[in-house]
Amino acid sequence: MEWGSMSLNRYEQLLFNYLESHDEEKRYWVSRVLEIARRGGRRESQVLDLNRALWEYFEERSRFESPFREIVIHEGSRSISMLNLSEYLLRMWAPPPKKKAKKEE
Repeated sequence: MEWGSMSLNRYEQLLFNYLESHDEEKRYWVSRVLEIARRGGRRESQVLDLNRALWEYFEERSRFESPFREIVIHEGSRSISMLNLSEYLLRMWAPPPKKKAKKEE
């Protein structure tokens, strides 16, 4: 799936599809994204925080859900980037960051 110039890797796509097909999980992650966005700070920091949380969730799901488990069995549990998915979820589910007002001179 592509959004503008962004595309998800297959691991991100698997996780996104999983969230889309499990309403309770999606509700949890929408609230998690909003929580991260409300903390403020730079968008890049929010993306990195969400990236870590999504990877931890991917690992946790690999203990219980077949498609995730298959990836970990065949490819190992090295950390996989969830940066594109993190950025996409922040764009879709969080309010846009406030722009700083320019000073009038």
